[in-house]
Amino acid sequence: MRSDSPWRVPDFRTLFSAAVLSHLGTNVGYVAVPLIAVEALDASPGEVGALATLATLAFLLIGLPAGAWVDRLPQRRVLIAADTARGLLFASVPLAWWCDALTLAQLYAVVLLSGCAMVFYDIAGQSILPRFVGRDGLVQANAAMVSLMAVTNVTGRGAGGGLVQLLTAPVAVAGAAVSHLGSAVRLLWLKEDAGDRLSGPPKEGPAVSAAAAAVRAREPLRAQIAAGVRHVLGNRELRALALGAALTNLGSQILNTMMPVLFVRELGLSAGVLGVYWAAGGLGLLLGSRCARAVAARLGFGRTLGLAGLVLAPAGLLVPLIGHGPWLWLAGAGWLLAMFKTGVDNVLGVSLRQRMTPDAMLGRMNATFRFLLTGALAIGAATAGLLGELVGIHPTMWVGGALLATAFLPVFLSPVRSRRDLPGQVGHVSGPPQPAGVKGAGSTSS
Repeated sequence: MRSDSPWRVPDFRTLFSAAVLSHLGTNVGYVAVPLIAVEALDASPGEVGALATLATLAFLLIGLPAGAWVDRLPQRRVLIAADTARGLLFASVPLAWWCDALTLAQLYAVVLLSGCAMVFYDIAGQSILPRFVGRDGLVQANAAMVSLMAVTNVTGRGAGGGLVQLLTAPVAVAGAAVSHLGSAVRLLWLKEDAGDRLSGPPKEGPAVSAAAAAVRAREPLRAQIAAGVRHVLGNRELRALALGAALTNLGSQILNTMMPVLFVRELGLSAGVLGVYWAAGGLGLLLGSRCARAVAARLGFGRTLGLAGLVLAPAGLLVPLIGHGPWLWLAGAGWLLAMFKTGVDNVLGVSLRQRMTPDAMLGRMNATFRFLLTGALAIGAATAGLLGELVGIHPTMWVGGALLATAFLPVFLSPVRSRRDLPGQVGHVSGPPQPAGVKGAGSTSS
């Protein structure tokens, strides 16, 4: 095993094993909660859209200030608190169902509050990672984390569909609650100071780091948020990565929001088939994440991102063809290819943006990205619900497919396409100069 391998870092192994449980819980809930709404509460397409909107609305409401807060707070405690909150919230759903008291309003509250917890979990998890593995281990660590997301998409959504079909959706949600609480317990093994320690030789002495933290604590929250937004939107490469990923999320969320209604109500298919279909996307994500490093080493980071979009993104237009028989297989192949492209984007794009961001701004950079990317999910869910009510499910699916097929253009037309290596690597192609006042490359989508 290489000396810079993240697997040599005990805290990374702890974080990874906790993430296994957390992502499993998220994916089981992803399948089970909307199916409870459709099957047990007879929700309409608009109500299903509202449910999906509320699940991601938190990133629009608190996404930006959460980044500044995460930069100030012990990130280990943030991760533990977030998973504990999600576990307790999900546990309330089967409890209410068994008491014959479950309502759509409770589901709305659960997904909104668990979304708030997810904001802090996602931002803290991405911000703490470079401090565990160092800058040189980022690509390998991100590949491992994206692969994990893909595997849990396959197993979690497949298991979620199977649990719903065999044991009912509320029992599946109870399983999601147990997974999140198990993750919170596992995170207790992280060292208390893990978020404040860099892997390898520190670039700043303890006194300098403490002084910088004290200055950040005195700086107004609004100014800290604005600095993070300027860092992302003022840099041509980061701006292109954010826009491309946001369009991908917008299109995929429109498609995903309508899937439970389309499968169960329109096509008369089982929850298990829906879980398998979503699992095919997870398989594509896994394959893309595993291939990303090898292809980038051969073609270069930018060319890999550009070509993956040009060749694979149009497969999104196959997804709206979903139907019975061979059309289900064709649409599934399109979904797998589109998610393969997303897996490549996640590994290379996240590594690039982490390498282009100073340590002190990682939380705010990640918060800005999460605000834009998950905000796109909220907008996509609301759009799907509205269009589903006004024009029907199938035209809505075509809107999502078209967005997914064209989302590669911002990166393809940007300086990212000319970048050979990550910032700080020998022989990298830097592209056009960064705008004045923007902090550029330092030693950086699902």
